[in-house]
Amino acid sequence: MEQLREARASATPAAHPGPDTLPTPSADLKRRAFEAMRKRRVDPRMEAQARAAQIQATNALAAEQQAMRARLHQALGLAPPDGAPTPANSTSNNPPKTWVPLLFASSSMPIETLRTYARQLAQVGGVIAFRGVPGGLTKIGPMAELTARMLRVDPGCEGPACTMRNVQVVIDPILFRQHGIARVPALAMVPGDPTQPYCEREDETAPRATHLVLGDAALSGLLDEYARLGGKEEVRDASARLAGR
Repeated sequence: MEQLREARASATPAAHPGPDTLPTPSADLKRRAFEAMRKRRVDPRMEAQARAAQIQATNALAAEQQAMRARLHQALGLAPPDGAPTPANSTSNNPPKTWVPLLFASSSMPIETLRTYARQLAQVGGVIAFRGVPGGLTKIGPMAELTARMLRVDPGCEGPACTMRNVQVVIDPILFRQHGIARVPALAMVPGDPTQPYCEREDETAPRATHLVLGDAALSGLLDEYARLGGKEEVRDASARLAGR
């Protein structure tokens, strides 16, 4: 230890010690740096690889999200276990429609009202939209329970074997903002698929309905009012299906 202390004491400091802070670039240096960045050559191969990687990552994320939703629904009793037969009405033989009935709802609505709308929307391939999750996004349990109570054909049934109505439920505050929804229930006939994630839509303004009908009324009445406002073509298919024609 004594030798080490003597060696350190006899060591001479460097003649030119390095700086302990980064130099501040001049305005001219900044200008030349930005000009060089603007003039950089774009490699088409790198751009193509980047786009391919982005598409691959998007597809992988979508597949992972779908698998996670399936596992979550199964764990909460909203879907049958692996290998179980699919309920008779879990798939639809109806062809895809150009205009989709979209009902804006809230967890504060009576459960019987929500069940009635779910039963009616199942006949026309409709979708139920909520602005958010009761208790916040960290508490998915209450929303899953509400969805199960709303979609069960038999309200007294419990567990994964219960038959559910074929109605999609989405949580999408952007749809609410697009249509200026201030109170519910409200009906819109949306062009395209309102269940598509907004990160995959062409822009934030699509899909959007041309009319909006407010009020707690039967779905047939909401469709009739929508037609009276000028949306007769949009509701023609849904009205025919609801009437059993």
